Amino acid sequence: MKENRSRTSYTWIGHSTFLLQLSGLNILTDPVWAKRMGFQKRLTEPGIPLEDLPEIDVVVISHGHYDHLDFPTLKKLKGNPTYFVPIGLKSLFIKKGYQHVVEMNWWESLEYEGVTIHFVPAQHWTRRSLNDMNTSHWGGWIFQTTSETFYFVGDTGYFSGFKEIAARFMIDIVFMPIGAYEPEWFLADSHISPEDSVKAFIELEAKQFVPMHYGAYRLADDTGPEALERLLREWEKRQLPKEQLKVLSIGETVM
Repeated sequence: MKENRSRTSYTWIGHSTFLLQLSGLNILTDPVWAKRMGFQKRLTEPGIPLEDLPEIDVVVISHGHYDHLDFPTLKKLKGNPTYFVPIGLKSLFIKKGYQHVVEMNWWESLEYEGVTIHFVPAQHWTRRSLNDMNTSHWGGWIFQTTSETFYFVGDTGYFSGFKEIAARFMIDIVFMPIGAYEPEWFLADSHISPEDSVKAFIELEAKQFVPMHYGAYRLADDTGPEALERLLREWEKRQLPKEQLKVLSIGETVM
C-alpha cells in the first residue's frame, strides 16, 4: 500500500480520514490524527501511523470543523500536497503558510493529473472561532478516474442533494457518514442517521457503501458500535445485497 502508485486502493485511517490511491496519486480525505477532540480522548488509534504514510499528492477538506481540519496533522504530512478546500477556507490556509491551495464552489470540477475532482453540496455548517460562523463552505468530494467514481460525502444531514448528485454522477463507491446523530432532534439537520444514510445510498444508486465518521471520537450522544448496529439493522430490513456494504476495520485496505 505504502509504495503503491499503480493499483487503485483505499484505506480507512479512522473517522473521516481515508487514504485513496488513484491513478498514481496519493489522496487524503479530511486528515485528522489528533489524539483529542475538545475534552474527549480519541477512542481508537489511527489505522496508519502518521509517519508511515507515503508522500501525499492531494488533500481534500470537506469543511472547517476541527474533527475534519487539523493543522497539526497537515504540518506533518510528507510530500508537497495540493489542498482542495471549500470556498472561503483558502485565506486560512494561506495565513498558516500553505501555498498550494485550490478553493472550489459547489458543482465546480477540475482535472488533476488524470483524476477529475468535483466539489458537491452537503447540508451542514461550519465554525472554528467566535467570529467565523459559516464564513466558508462545506461539501463532499467526488473523484473520477477512467474506470471508477468515488464519492467522499464529508459531513451532512439527509437532504435532496443526494438525488441531484445521482442525476449527475454514476457512483461506484460512497464513503458515507453514519455517526454523531444523537440527539436527533438537534443534530438531524447536520448529521445523517444510519437509517437515512441507507436511504441516501439507495437514492445515489451507488454500487458500494463504506461507512465512516463513527468510532474515533465521542462527538455526540451516540456511540460507534450503536451507529454500526443501526446501519446493519436497516440494511437487513431493506433487504439490500450484503456485498454492497463494505464495513472496514480501521487500517483496512481494499484494492
